[in-house]
Amino acid sequence: MSGDPPFCYLTTVGRRSGAPHTIEIWFARSGPTLYLLAGGRHRADWVRNLVATPAVEVRVGESDFSGRARLVPAGSDEDARARQLLLARYQAPGSDDLEGWGRTALAVAVDLSGPP
Repeated sequence: MSGDPPFCYLTTVGRRSGAPHTIEIWFARSGPTLYLLAGGRHRADWVRNLVATPAVEVRVGESDFSGRARLVPAGSDEDARARQLLLARYQAPGSDDLEGWGRTALAVAVDLSGPP
């Protein structure tokens, strides 16, 4: 994980347009799963898109992957792990500037399956 770039590029299929939509977003990796946090929760367009069509593509550095996105069940062990991984990766040591985001954002998992 320490060798990962600071952002990944998540491409979802537009729920209305059917067109690809790509965002740059913070992520944390745990094995074949990437974790993301949506500050806009269920209102975020990218979350609405992946709920409608879970098949996504992700670029991490120079590598492209296919994956299946899913909402992480709130309050689950996986939810706690996703938040812990993201805060550990992006929050400056000794800072609490991301605590609110880390507590209230919606956790999303992308289970990677390989190159698109």
